[in-house]
Amino acid sequence: MFASSFFDVKVPLAFRTELQEAGWVVGRSSVHSSVTAADGTIKLLIKLEDNRLVETVGIPVTDDKGSVRLTACVSSQVGCPLRCSFCATGKGGFSRNLKAHEIVEQVLAIEEVFNNRVTNVVFMGMGEPMLNLKEVLAAHRCLNKDVQIGQRMMTISTVGVPNTIKKLASHKLQSTLALSLHAPNQKLREKIVSSAKAYPLEAIMKDCRDYFHETSRRVSFEYTLLAGVNDDVEHAKELAELLHKWGPGYHVNLIPFNPIDGTEYKRPYRKAISIFQHTLESSKITVSVRQTRGLDASAACGQLRNEFQKVPLASSFSDGIQPEPEPESEQEPEAAVAC
Repeated sequence: MFASSFFDVKVPLAFRTELQEAGWVVGRSSVHSSVTAADGTIKLLIKLEDNRLVETVGIPVTDDKGSVRLTACVSSQVGCPLRCSFCATGKGGFSRNLKAHEIVEQVLAIEEVFNNRVTNVVFMGMGEPMLNLKEVLAAHRCLNKDVQIGQRMMTISTVGVPNTIKKLASHKLQSTLALSLHAPNQKLREKIVSSAKAYPLEAIMKDCRDYFHETSRRVSFEYTLLAGVNDDVEHAKELAELLHKWGPGYHVNLIPFNPIDGTEYKRPYRKAISIFQHTLESSKITVSVRQTRGLDASAACGQLRNEFQKVPLASSFSDGIQPEPEPESEQEPEAAVAC
């Protein structure tokens, strides 16, 4: 139940006592540990009620006028069952989905640490949001209606789970859909993304095109650049051809690989990143390069959690079994005001 997030500061003690006596859990999960990078990025490791650990990251950016944009990168699962080859989260295994209030409280924890309002939220932390879509949507509603973060200031990321992009489109959110692509063709994508065989590239691109037509919101394609794997000029040209084939409304966000332990992947040189970007721009593809933040704070998803809890506690799912998305017919509850 949702009686957990705002009570520490906004609910009178007498009312909190009444709620506790009625069987509600009042209060928030504690911060187990934190790491601060030289650039101001702070990663929090949050200890949940069942002692599992999840990460959330606060990323502050000050513009030329001195105003601060504070982005919270939130997790949607404890670990991740998809195990993409370059991702630290998958290496730590999968335990369970997060509840909506456990997602929302990550944003509140970031606000407390920075003593500032979160302006942007990205569902790009630990886990696959589309495998926990019901709770992600409930958290999204709470963040929008109760925490008062605009829908256009939120991004929901996915590596691609069959049938879920269509379901998300039906909600007609004004938030951005970010598709973790990482390769311009199916063969290479299967090498990088272990779940790619279940959701062929052609099917993903069709669903992204339909998403754009349904919502009028452009799709952002996340493309992690891995040195010598997917970062040469031919890959950039092939990516441009793929996007032009499926129509307008797309944006590419290039992400230079954030090094993690236990992988052979390497970060490309700046020249290779620049050439890849220029090749896309020459093909009239809108592109940006994500500024790497928090390299000295284990900022890649899953790194910090793996230091403290390398193997999740007892899992609700057997090894290798992915949790299924919520059934299409199930009614989604409205987020409670006190989430």
